Amino acid sequence: MTSQRRIIVTEVFSHHDHFDAEDLMEHLRERMNSREVSRPTVYRTLSELVEAGLLKRMVIRDRYVYEHEYGYPEHDHLYCQGCHQLFEFRSEALRHIRESVAREYDFEAVTHRMMIIGWCSQCRAKRDSGQMADANNPPRAQM
Repeated sequence: MTSQRRIIVTEVFSHHDHFDAEDLMEHLRERMNSREVSRPTVYRTLSELVEAGLLKRMVIRDRYVYEHEYGYPEHDHLYCQGCHQLFEFRSEALRHIRESVAREYDFEAVTHRMMIIGWCSQCRAKRDSGQMADANNPPRAQM
């Protein structure tokens, strides 16, 4: 493993936040005292970590967002169309529904992805009071 890749992997697994490649490159520049990080190496390394099952990749607002897949408890996401924050949550009720659906269709589930798209309480209040400019034209969130 090259020294750049080692630094990339160390940075990726040093904290558990959702991030995109640009976020990662900015953190790497700070960590490496402004030495340039190879953009292709960052993208290749992220793709390889996804293929290895160590990272999960989601598409939000037309960009890839990554999070830890391996060794992190199963969870789902709430995505706010106003502030674009991604919130994690765990729900036993949803877990039971997923298991029930898999049994009903004689399906062995390996993993799943769920994102509930809507408005957090703060953005909902801004939207409802007319303080949010883009409330009628929210950005797309994809999985």
